[in-house]
Amino acid sequence: MLSLSQYAVIAALMLVVLAVICYITALMLGRSVHPEPVMARAGARAGAGGVATAVAPPPPLASGQRRSMALPGTYFTRLAWVFLTACLVLRTISTGHGPFTNQYEFAVSFAWGMIGAYVYFEHRYHVRTIALLILPIAAGMLLYALSVGATANPLVPALQNNLLLTIHVVVAIVAYGAFSVSFAAAVLYLTQPETGRPGWPKPALLDEMGYRAVIIGFPLLTMTVVLGAVWAEIAWGSYWSWDPKETASLLTWLIYGAYLHARVARGWVGRRAAWLLVLGFASVLLTFFGNLFFGGLHSYAK
Repeated sequence: MLSLSQYAVIAALMLVVLAVICYITALMLGRSVHPEPVMARAGARAGAGGVATAVAPPPPLASGQRRSMALPGTYFTRLAWVFLTACLVLRTISTGHGPFTNQYEFAVSFAWGMIGAYVYFEHRYHVRTIALLILPIAAGMLLYALSVGATANPLVPALQNNLLLTIHVVVAIVAYGAFSVSFAAAVLYLTQPETGRPGWPKPALLDEMGYRAVIIGFPLLTMTVVLGAVWAEIAWGSYWSWDPKETASLLTWLIYGAYLHARVARGWVGRRAAWLLVLGFASVLLTFFGNLFFGGLHSYAK
């Protein structure tokens, strides 16, 4: 079953790449929906020199092509999420515990959470452009997972609590997935003028999406930190040890808490709020990869 789960990851990676190609093609077609007016000379057919006039552009035929290319991208993305779900289920059956014990499983789970969050927000807001940021990161996670190997090792003593292992990591992964949506919305907001860009989601919609994603992710991150403290007391005899991963999680929680406070209490919207979301996701990545560089009590998760 471990081999089947790895094949599922490879299939998911291929589908993610296909989805990105579809979305990029759709975006490029969208740029040709509003061509510039063609300047022509009146009386050109007769060969006479006339006054230059603007000729109306042809009808935007590319819009239908754009939708026809983006729709397969949606299907590929959803199918990739199904394959990743199958991978996690197969590893759970094979190992007898939640597939959240090493960097391979963490990376696959992270990609699963990101793609799942994207599918949800695409369905709710009908915005596909954020996939151009989320899916490449998810693909990078899957490539990283394949590079570290899919070996399933016996659980170390600290992880021998299947209930807390599953709940703690699943809640964190869903939170990280929501934060990836907020990050993508923030980057798209920052890379276009306030009036918006043709073919892109409106800045106001991106700002709202980023906020809604944090509304989902922040309570889950809070639960992750609390469950982690409870588990630390059970495993190591202390609720908090200032372990690098614990500290990075707390930093992430503080950044998103500051974002919500700034938005609700101070009225921060737009670019200032978007920069906080970018900083928050950078902290998420630090939390995820930090134990590889800083060691600590979570150094077993490699």
